[in-house]
Amino acid sequence: MSADAGAVTIRTRKVMANRLLNRKQMIIDVSHPNRANVPKNELKTALCKQYKVNDEKTVYVFGMRTAFGGQKSTGFALIYDTLEDALDAEPKYRLIRAGLKKKVQTSRKQRRELKNKKKKIRGIKKNKTGAASQGGQAAAAAAKAADKAAATDDKKKD
Repeated sequence: MSADAGAVTIRTRKVMANRLLNRKQMIIDVSHPNRANVPKNELKTALCKQYKVNDEKTVYVFGMRTAFGGQKSTGFALIYDTLEDALDAEPKYRLIRAGLKKKVQTSRKQRRELKNKKKKIRGIKKNKTGAASQGGQAAAAAAKAADKAAATDDKKKD
């Protein structure tokens, strides 16, 4: 590509198919002369074209570091097979950044009290304790997980 203002070259290396997590993971080298850096959304769309991905929500770019003097950045990219695989494997903070999850807003004091309360409780009751104070969808999800755990424990006893 020419060295005009919009020229960006993306090269991938150490591309690995991770079958356990149903994803491709790679290091990306971005060459961007005459530009400070490249937005992650732009990198996502370019990777989608390069790897023929239909859903942009299954591509995650993070850990971008610009080399001293600029013009070159290096980072990490993950391309999941399906959105469900991404939701299962990706950390919560990356899902929040991508807009796939909502951040639970609680005060610092509430989080500390919950943490200390959980220290005193053992087993699956920990999930129920956190669910009561968080409320809403988080409570329902935690209760569902606790019920599943209880059901599997009952089956093991039989």
